[in-house]
Amino acid sequence: MRADSLPLRPIILCVLALVAGGCPPPAEGPPTAAEAERFLSEAEQTLLERSNEEARTGWVQATFITQDTDILYAQANERYIGAAVDLAKRSTRYAGLELAEDQKRKLERLRLSLSLPAPDDAELRGELTRIAAGMDSAYGRGEYCTAEGECRDLGELSRVMASSRDPEELREAWTGWRTISHPMRPQYERFTELANQGARELGFDDLGAMWRSQYDMPPDELTAETERLWQQVRPLYEQLHCYVRGRLGDVYGEEAVPQDGPIPAHLLGNMWAQSWGNIYDLVAAPGDAQGVDLTTLLERAGVDSRGIVRYGEQFFTSLGFPPLPETFWERSQFDQPQDHDAVCHASAWNIDSEDDIRIKMCIQINAEDFNVVHHELGHNIYQRAYNQQPFLFRDGANGAFHEAVGDAVALSVTPEYLVQIGLLDEAPPAAGDLGLLLQQALDKVAFLPFGLLVDKWRWNVFSGETPPEEYNAGWWELRQRYQGVTPPVARSEADFDPGAKYHVPANTSYTRYFLAHILQYQFHRALCAAAGRQGPLHRCSVYADATAGERLQEMLAVGASRPWPDALEAITGTREMDASAILDYFAPLATWLEEQNCARQCGW
Repeated sequence: MRADSLPLRPIILCVLALVAGGCPPPAEGPPTAAEAERFLSEAEQTLLERSNEEARTGWVQATFITQDTDILYAQANERYIGAAVDLAKRSTRYAGLELAEDQKRKLERLRLSLSLPAPDDAELRGELTRIAAGMDSAYGRGEYCTAEGECRDLGELSRVMASSRDPEELREAWTGWRTISHPMRPQYERFTELANQGARELGFDDLGAMWRSQYDMPPDELTAETERLWQQVRPLYEQLHCYVRGRLGDVYGEEAVPQDGPIPAHLLGNMWAQSWGNIYDLVAAPGDAQGVDLTTLLERAGVDSRGIVRYGEQFFTSLGFPPLPETFWERSQFDQPQDHDAVCHASAWNIDSEDDIRIKMCIQINAEDFNVVHHELGHNIYQRAYNQQPFLFRDGANGAFHEAVGDAVALSVTPEYLVQIGLLDEAPPAAGDLGLLLQQALDKVAFLPFGLLVDKWRWNVFSGETPPEEYNAGWWELRQRYQGVTPPVARSEADFDPGAKYHVPANTSYTRYFLAHILQYQFHRALCAAAGRQGPLHRCSVYADATAGERLQEMLAVGASRPWPDALEAITGTREMDASAILDYFAPLATWLEEQNCARQCGW
């Protein structure tokens, strides 16, 4: 099992007992509570055993991409999907029985356990899993090659996007990466047909409705809930967008960056314009203190990739969590392999659903990956905290909780924290806070609309509202409407720009990331209150606070055994997701942005 940062693979696995001589015959007569209890007990044991097989083949495929590992993982995934569908359908026999609450919850989780349901037909199931594995590998292998034969992978192109200030070079890197997704377009159309068929066989309208049903509420209510939360934060985002557009207009000229329209996506420092922190030097106010340069501090201290992970481990042990097991250090991938292809996208794995936890990254010595490591270890700590739960409850309260835990911890990476761990001699004065907040907003606030729209696009695709002949147009309509960005060159339906984002070909739901950006601030505010921290929320670090650690542990240990509002209440005291904590955190910046934008025309 893995948790992606961007990307959590399905945790719940079940297997057709073909290798053991075939499935037992269907039960005869009316179902009973005792039969349901036996069914769940036997299913959980099988799931625990078979999940290890899928996780191990998935790990090898992700860290050593070859045709053979692709095939092995596709075969394991096919067994997993076919079995999961079979078990989910068999579980419906017990719907409506008077059962204990935990048994009813387990049955519902079986029904909702798949992110990729496949049709019953074995041939179609095999086709679906081959398409899924093929798109995943195509992304991992992706390179842009010039006419002169110079090839660059995503890591190299991303460094161009982050550091170059030449619009032509940025445009080439932006368009070049999107050549890798052209071949995915017909595959994704067929993928959608097959996945929707599998979802309908389980009783859902389409795959998007199935995904939305995983949040302890009806699908339409989740759609409304995400829009409600977006409306809470939209004014802050629009002020940030307005300010950044103005500053980029000063740098590149208003002809290149019109001051009444969307921002060209290639100028925002990130391949997908989902975070803008890499252009801080361009948009910082003249003379503004830039806060702490963590990248320079790490380089000055001679920290390597393993050292960055040690800092992350130290944070959690300071809260009272046990050290990472030795197998973590022996089996994780910290650096990009030099002699074979591997997926560098950061993810956290629990191979055996117990203590074989690992991370997979290609760590760069910079501030971004310092925070990403804290995030990924948050997944691992969560995985280990709930490993005493029954197998079907070994998961986050919902997908967003898994993402939010690590990010909430990363919010404690403050100047005060850097002083405590010896990377910084003294924290800068509060006069530098606006620079610090702007840096964070360029990543956190800028991400919010992108986090929302990736799944909105897929929900529309899965429902048929966006047909295949409008895939790319639908993508850019949402990106302009929510993000206020536009492509740097004309796009057409010959392109498949959604496929240039990992989570689309990897079939990983993205709503969890949007919700995690809401929840992480709720968690952070609650943990700071538990620790008795005073002062601005953005200056709070709960490093080395046992009370905050106990509060966090209480929530993590629940796993998925109860509906997520119960877990939310355990840590925050409220049962409703609320974006006001983001507004509290960035309140000083919001006031400053409004002052800067008073003479600007905001909106697009």
